[in-house]
Amino acid sequence: METKEKKFLTVAPFECAWIKDLKFREAGRGCVSFDAFAHNDVTVVFRENVGSQHYHYKRDNSPHYTVIIGSHRNSRLKIEVDGKTVVDVVGIGLCCSSAFQSYWISIYDGLISIGKGRYPFQNLVFEWLDTNPNCSVQYVGLSSWDKHVGYRNVNVLPLTQNHLSLWKQVNSEYNGDGDEELEDEQTGYDKWGLENFLESWELSDMLFIVGEEARSVPAHKVILQASGNFGLSSSHEDVIQLQQVAYPTLHALLQYVYAGQTQISEAQLSSLWGLALRFEVMPLVKQCEEAMERFKANKKLSDLGETMELSYASSHIHFGGNFCCGLPINMQRLQQLLLTGEYSDISIYIEGQGLIARAHKVILGLYSVPFTKMFTNGMCESNSPEVCLRDVSPAALKAMLEFMYCGDLRIEDNEDFGTLLLQLLLLSDKFGISLLHQECCKMLLECLSEDSVCPILQAVSSIPSCKLIKETCERKFAMHFDYCTTASLDFISLDETTFRNIIQHPDLTVISEERVLDAILMWYMKSEKLCGWEVVNELITNSTLECVFKDRLKLVNDLLASVRFSLLPYPLLKKLEKTSLSTQISAFGDLVKEAINYIECGAATHGNDQNERFQHRRSSYKELQYICDGDSNGVLYFSGTSYGEHPWVNPVLSKRITITASSPASRHTDPKVLVSRTYQGTCFAGPRMENGNICAWWMVDIGKDHQLMCNYYTLRQDGSRAYIRNWKFQGCMDGKTWIDLRVHENDQTMCKPGQFASWPVTGPNALLPFRFFRVLLTGLTTDASNPWNLCICFLELYGYFR
Repeated sequence: METKEKKFLTVAPFECAWIKDLKFREAGRGCVSFDAFAHNDVTVVFRENVGSQHYHYKRDNSPHYTVIIGSHRNSRLKIEVDGKTVVDVVGIGLCCSSAFQSYWISIYDGLISIGKGRYPFQNLVFEWLDTNPNCSVQYVGLSSWDKHVGYRNVNVLPLTQNHLSLWKQVNSEYNGDGDEELEDEQTGYDKWGLENFLESWELSDMLFIVGEEARSVPAHKVILQASGNFGLSSSHEDVIQLQQVAYPTLHALLQYVYAGQTQISEAQLSSLWGLALRFEVMPLVKQCEEAMERFKANKKLSDLGETMELSYASSHIHFGGNFCCGLPINMQRLQQLLLTGEYSDISIYIEGQGLIARAHKVILGLYSVPFTKMFTNGMCESNSPEVCLRDVSPAALKAMLEFMYCGDLRIEDNEDFGTLLLQLLLLSDKFGISLLHQECCKMLLECLSEDSVCPILQAVSSIPSCKLIKETCERKFAMHFDYCTTASLDFISLDETTFRNIIQHPDLTVISEERVLDAILMWYMKSEKLCGWEVVNELITNSTLECVFKDRLKLVNDLLASVRFSLLPYPLLKKLEKTSLSTQISAFGDLVKEAINYIECGAATHGNDQNERFQHRRSSYKELQYICDGDSNGVLYFSGTSYGEHPWVNPVLSKRITITASSPASRHTDPKVLVSRTYQGTCFAGPRMENGNICAWWMVDIGKDHQLMCNYYTLRQDGSRAYIRNWKFQGCMDGKTWIDLRVHENDQTMCKPGQFASWPVTGPNALLPFRFFRVLLTGLTTDASNPWNLCICFLELYGYFR
């Protein structure tokens, strides 16, 4: 799985960032989650169309919603509709200027919900319903007021009518059909905590014998030793005799340890202090001393019958997955007990791997209902000090245990990160560890990439609690369909429902409908290599449909209807009409004939103009094909015509594109020259140091609202003899993380002043859309006097543009 650097965006005062991917899938319905760092005015705008960089909601006359978190110097929450304030409340939803704070904002048919936290629909802060809703808002803008605002981890999530339950699936609501008892227990999981094990015989491994009546009080060694020093043995069951201590005193101490708070009368306060001091529960010792001092200072309140409450100092702070929050438990000591295995009452083995960890049943039971049932319902593990698991990754199991003991998900950011995260997600689902499940889901959404969608879909497609991840991955796949069906054959292993959802997704983006046909046929035949329809047709001609499509033959007719044959070129349709695909697969032949008839007769006479099979896809690319050196078919020329609307004007001057160089602009380093279509005798980008290496480059930004899948590019040498030999042609989306599209090593093509030269871009990266492109000089030119000057006076890009 790709683990790219997290995107970070800083919005300057009175500006607004519009990113094309920040768009609701359905107009008027969607949720945006993000982290923000600001002194005030975290401002999010929702409107029907994308605005400009210098857009500001105060000057917007079109319909829109604006949510301002931390307005009026971080004192108020505001909601504006079309520039008019409709909500202005004090002290709600304020910003954080010392660290990034997580927020979410959802809109559903005019219902605007705002909350804090990493998970949508948790920690709701405010809701407001627009009685005259704007159901057309779709694009999300990240804005500011008079100070910079930093944004990161921005995600747009889909909403269904029951959007609350949708995200609760990521928030670990398990809806198993076959285990109603488990579902009931999971429903009450939010109330489940260590206090449920207070004086419980379940999973206990030691006893107190208290008072003259010798009352037995069970407890758990690992909990006691992590909160104090009870002098327990790790080798056998311990019994601590406390005949001189009254039961209410011991109960108060254990309640403080297990629940973070307790009640005690003044008459017993001194005894509780002595017991806490004996067992070194120091937070309780301190609180008892403070309480006794207060009683001494105010004699009037000294009533031996009075009951007072003692609460651990941080009991009101509860966050993350750490059950110890609000409890007097030393986290470092608890983690050390996992590492050493001291006081362990369960050894965990993996079949074929041996002993993995020596843990504690009560800790496992705190997080996992299945573990609790395993240890208490009479199964063999109930009376055994060992448990053996099957089909579990040792690394994932260790990461799960670390999470249980520290509350944080700790996974090293290496090449195995994605695989381990998926294994951990499946493990958390298997054992019902809801808090870990949340963290895994959030991490997967944050690091989702085109390369990871298929492995994730294969892993989560059958897990009901991962519905949101599945839908997000399907949308990601659909939006990068060409790359995901070309870079690897992982999509062949997707199940029928998942693949159907992708093929029929409203955001499916392709450069050619022929690629949809190819992908469907490869999926049908479970192809072991990339191929087109011609290969499949040849196989059918020389064999039978049963041999080619095997067990997926019965599905053949279903998915073919998702191909919009009418978008294919007419000559190709006539060619398909004569193939074995048409003659042997009746549905294929009927669809091809229907498309031919549609083109020949026209939409009006055919009567199918409203049928989506005869409409262009919403997110389609315009093909700008390389014909010859210096032609007028490229992207940079096209942008100079206002994308085909007006006569050509230099696109740098009209600000349709931006070109920058590695050296400052000057007479001979002039960005507009590269697209001027006029020969320039001297035009170069000078050298600079980057990451300790010398280099030179020209960079093109085609605009924040545009992307290009580049499959060809052209350069022209200026009038010098500084010919390039070693360079890279690269692309990226953020201007920082560059991907090589073509690498040139000792390329001898350039050999004359003023010479044009063009090169194709091939491979999977040619199917990735980018906003930024650059030519990066990586080695010396043939000019001995200035060997690091990148001397080109023309640049053009070709491919699929949107």
